[in-house]
Amino acid sequence: MSSVSEPASQLSWRQWLFPLSLVMFEFATYIAHDMIQPGMLQVISDFSASADWVSTSLTAYLCGGILLQWLLGPLSDRLGRRPVLLAGVAFFTVTCFLTVFTQSIEQFILMRFLQGMSLCFIGAVGYAAIQEAFNEALSVKLMALMANITLIAPLLGPLAGAVFIHYAPWKAMFALFALISALSFWGLWRSMPETASGRDGRFSMRRLLADYREVFTNAGVVTGSLSIGLITLPLLAWVAQSPVLLIQDAGMTPLQYGWLQVPVFTGLIIGNVVLSKLSGNVNIRTPIWLGILPIVFGLCISTYAALFMVNAWYWITAGLSLYALGSGLVNAGLYRLTLFSSPTGKGTVAAALGLITIVVFAAGIELAKQLYFAQGYGIFMLAGLLFGTAGTLLITLFLKRAIKAG
Repeated sequence: MSSVSEPASQLSWRQWLFPLSLVMFEFATYIAHDMIQPGMLQVISDFSASADWVSTSLTAYLCGGILLQWLLGPLSDRLGRRPVLLAGVAFFTVTCFLTVFTQSIEQFILMRFLQGMSLCFIGAVGYAAIQEAFNEALSVKLMALMANITLIAPLLGPLAGAVFIHYAPWKAMFALFALISALSFWGLWRSMPETASGRDGRFSMRRLLADYREVFTNAGVVTGSLSIGLITLPLLAWVAQSPVLLIQDAGMTPLQYGWLQVPVFTGLIIGNVVLSKLSGNVNIRTPIWLGILPIVFGLCISTYAALFMVNAWYWITAGLSLYALGSGLVNAGLYRLTLFSSPTGKGTVAAALGLITIVVFAAGIELAKQLYFAQGYGIFMLAGLLFGTAGTLLITLFLKRAIKAG
């Protein structure tokens, strides 16, 4: 598999193994933080730590995703996507296994940080390979379908995690994550094609800096990346803070908490299903325009319920579900348009995109957490509305610019 494959317009049964193996790895990385969230109160109890560490776990995970973004994309442009991605899957497998042996909250957070590096490999290498391996219509459809599979993690993760910790210690979860990741490694090793056309085995820091200069001065890449980050941020902030909000402060059981997450991620899955149906039949920009209204309207409902109603958890959930549906319509197409906004190697562009979005995620989650502890969940939900609205405004700017450029 050393030769570069041409973009495919249809899938054979053998070709399915590549996206399925990649999505299995992505599923493992997602469930590694979604499934542990209801167990975080048990984690901090075992390590005699404070509640502040609950959201710090996800923040550390995202910060790990920042560390190597700048390097992995360009490295895969030079050395190839395949060896770089396989190394990342192996690293994630090992760090999950080592988490079983942690003895303090600091060691646990360090392992979460190291596991978070897996996010670099998915965005900067894996997604770039999907976009290069398949044509536009098929890649958008695959990204939407892959998102539906990975969304099983946040959809069932909190509920599965709540059930899991009822019967087994939380450390056993990480042995499970390591096993799923190991299966993904086998599938990628057997099926992943090489898609990096410009690889020559040489790595030049001067060339790297020149490529990043072009990417970070490209208005399309920066605007599109910020849009993706801000649109996704309300959901990630909710995932990070909702265990404290619903279990510790609202007095819900872990199972009640888990069930409240189901409609939110069901909305996200529905958005991706609709997108996969539309892909190839309408212009790639159409689903993005369609997604803006439910994003804003859904966040408005959640914010109103949090600010002006008492313990209106079902209204908050309904609003977040509508917002999530709109987000599902937007993300895959917006990612594709952003990735191809620059002529630079797609590994480098994907790395820049991932770096920008993860910085937005990490900073936004910490800001939302501080607002929650200082002002309560009403202001927390208002912050999510402001994040989402800013994201839709940037999407509008991005699409109008793309139309003019086209």
